Amino acid sequence: MFKPDKRPSAIKPLLRYIRPHAWMLAVSLIFAVISVALTLYAPILMGQAIDKIIAQGKVDFDGIAPILVKLGIVISITGISQWLMSLCTNKISFLTVRDIRNDAFSKLQKLPLKYIDSHPHGDIISRIITDIEQISDGLLMGFTQFFTGIVTIFGTLGFMLSINVKITLIVVVITPLSLFVARFISKNTFRMFKLQSEARGDMTSLVEEMVGNQKVVKAFAYENEAEDKFEEKNLRLKKVGVKAVFFSSLTNPSTRFVNGLVYTSVAIIGAFSVISGSFTVGQLNCFLTYANQYTKPFNEISGVITELQSAFASARRVFDIIDQPAEPADSADAVTLTEVDGTLEAHDVAFSYNPDTPLIESLNLSVKSGQRIAIVGPTGCGKTTIINLLMRFYDVDKGEIVMSGVPIKNCTRDSMRSMYGMVLQDTWLKTGTIAENIAYAKPDATMDEIKAAAKSAHCHGFIKRLPNGYDTVITEDGGTLSQGQKQLLCIARVMLSLPPMLILDEATSSIDTRTEIIIQRAFDKMMQGRTSFIIAHRLSTIQHADLILVMNSGRIIEQGTHNELIKNGGFYKKLYYSQFENQ
Repeated sequence: MFKPDKRPSAIKPLLRYIRPHAWMLAVSLIFAVISVALTLYAPILMGQAIDKIIAQGKVDFDGIAPILVKLGIVISITGISQWLMSLCTNKISFLTVRDIRNDAFSKLQKLPLKYIDSHPHGDIISRIITDIEQISDGLLMGFTQFFTGIVTIFGTLGFMLSINVKITLIVVVITPLSLFVARFISKNTFRMFKLQSEARGDMTSLVEEMVGNQKVVKAFAYENEAEDKFEEKNLRLKKVGVKAVFFSSLTNPSTRFVNGLVYTSVAIIGAFSVISGSFTVGQLNCFLTYANQYTKPFNEISGVITELQSAFASARRVFDIIDQPAEPADSADAVTLTEVDGTLEAHDVAFSYNPDTPLIESLNLSVKSGQRIAIVGPTGCGKTTIINLLMRFYDVDKGEIVMSGVPIKNCTRDSMRSMYGMVLQDTWLKTGTIAENIAYAKPDATMDEIKAAAKSAHCHGFIKRLPNGYDTVITEDGGTLSQGQKQLLCIARVMLSLPPMLILDEATSSIDTRTEIIIQRAFDKMMQGRTSFIIAHRLSTIQHADLILVMNSGRIIEQGTHNELIKNGGFYKKLYYSQFENQ
């Protein structure tokens, strides 16, 4: 059973974004009034012209001519007013949507990683792109038809009252039935459009997941299962989409039926009035035109309500992101780090992603300047979590981490993170040239500096073989570059900036053994005098580390040099020799 949504309405936030453009709203309303007033004046002129046609051979051409001139002027000014009104409403819609999109994307940069990690990326993309487009369409139709509709209703009502009060009252009594019908339909329409937006977000997530991991899909022959999943989500989207369209499509014929009743009533009663002599044919024609114009806005407003329901449902999803609490701001007295000595300490640190599932408990660590710290342990023991805490991607639940004598919670995040250089197992490149990707952390780097970093990372050779060398444009997935080549570019990126502290998370996992030996030498040179944290599964690569931290179940259970840990014969020795048990 459907439960009513208790979350706040999206109308107030939308009005907040529309408010800066209120002056254009006022101008649009003025042009709407002018357009409607002249549109309503035209039937009077046409009625007067009809009354000048007395009978066959008795047409007052001298009287009709000035009326036709007036009619031409009225139609011209009406057209210009409608064009200017549309120009204003279009601008309001696009400026409003631009501001919403900017704020949504800006908030995305400020959200804590916890939010990004816990929501499907495809759904977030769908909210930023598709749902905001739905808002644009809804606002555009709303501004264009809602204003003119309201003005037309009141304007037409005034003109009809000036012609015949009795027939006007009949029109007024019957017409509001269409609003009651539209209100009944809109209740179900909003719910269906909301479900449609959610289903669309689920489908975007699946497509993004399948496209981004197509090699894995093909490697495991997962195509059929992927198609089945897509068909299932597509079927769900079709079902809620059909229901949304069905309920929204009921609005138009229902209101048109009411409009037909109004028009028929006016025609019959007006005809009898003409026969009785209390009404002229011209006045009847004028009144029929007004009756049609009076009921038409009810039909349009009903359609606008349906479109706005879709826009509000989409707006709710977008404002869910905008209204999320941002990552806590740096405190006013936060220290801006300009340089560090490379020392780092952790005092009784505790952290867990889920309060019900403890992960890091009572973590104590003391790192001296220039030390190479290797972190090893089985999968899920908390190695990468420690990196997340060191970089303050997540804040500790208990205890504190101190960098160069300053607790990192008392430092500005940007300055603290700039002290680290990271090379991760998962490579990330942006759409742009090879040179731009290497200079990502140092945009003002010269080409000589970029080439020197590439040579240090041993990727200068393959870059020169590319069609345009350092000016070759690649996409975010690296295009035709191999995984190893992409990782070499990421290593070159760090070698260019050379921060005082390094984090290497399986940095050579995608590189062949021969290249790894060369890169390891480059790393040895790069790590000289720099505090380095190395996460490695191949323990042979960290034998020369100054300190090896052995983790298990979120705790450091052993620490020491390679030789000391082997001599102790504990967990590390078993872990180390397990790599060679097949030999």
